[in-house]
Order: sequence, then C-alpha cells, then structure tokens
Amino acid sequence: MPADRRHHLWTAYGDEGVYSDPLSAPGLVRWDSGGNRLWGYSAPKGVEYIDTVYAFNVGDGVAWASYYPAFPLLEARADGRIRLRSSPVAAPGGLAVDGDRLIMLGGGREPDLLRHCRMTADEVVPVEEIRLTLPDGAPLKRYAPCVGRGRHLYVRGRSRGQWYVTSVR
Repeated sequence: MPADRRHHLWTAYGDEGVYSDPLSAPGLVRWDSGGNRLWGYSAPKGVEYIDTVYAFNVGDGVAWASYYPAFPLLEARADGRIRLRSSPVAAPGGLAVDGDRLIMLGGGREPDLLRHCRMTADEVVPVEEIRLTLPDGAPLKRYAPCVGRGRHLYVRGRSRGQWYVTSVR
C-alpha cells in the first residue's frame, strides 16, 4: 500500500480482490492515514472496469495504473479527478511518471522492453524503445513485480534483496 507525501494511501488490486471483496471491488482505492476508505475508482460510462492492475505508480497526490482488459493509462488524482489515456502497451510490468513523460516496462511477451513515452491529453505515445539489461549486461528476462514511485521504477533482481532502479529521463 504505497503512500504519497500528502498521507494518501493507495491500493491497486487484481481479480482476486476485485471479484471477492467490496472494499477492493473498484480495483483502485485511496485511503486516509487512519485506514478509512476515501475514494474508489468507478469507470466512466463506456469504459471497461478494472479487472487486474498490471502496473501501478504513486506520486504526490496522484496514482497511475494500467489495467486489464483494455490497458488504458489511468490517472487518478487525490481530489477525485480522473483521466484515461489510450496506450499501445498491453500488460506492462511497471511504470514511472514525470510530468508528461513516462516509462513503461514490459508488455506482452517482451519483459525487458523499456518504452520511453510522452502523454498527450488522451493518449500515450511511445518515443523510444530500449532493451533493459542487468548492470552486468545480462538480459533482463524475468523479474518480480516492479514498484513505481513517481519518476522512478524499482525492479527486483534475482534475489529478494537485489533491486535496480531506472527513471524517467
């Protein structure tokens, strides 16, 4: 449950929570520091609801999520405003955001593909694609779930204590 500097706690859920517990049914929920639910995502009319959040990031007063089935980029602000952008990246494993720039890791069958993107008002536009490797140059083929915090994306290595960071540039 990541927290932002404004003491908002955000949780993102997968299908196990979305379909089995009313508290997690929205798929993305914001809580206060006392554990009281303040907000839950409700998909706008004509937009698919959250089944499973694949990539999640928390910044100051904002949470970002890419979710199944359509994989839009959801921007949810602490004041309740939301914005959805279409994205060409299906099933990303992680994301980091800085202003109108972001990175998305993985997607589909390419877990090591890092996409540098920019955002417009209604879409995510890839700018550059690179293969992410480990510091020793070995290919990044498998990793545990990533943790996105603002402009940084933390990728866990082969062991629990091994973490790497990449950032939006």
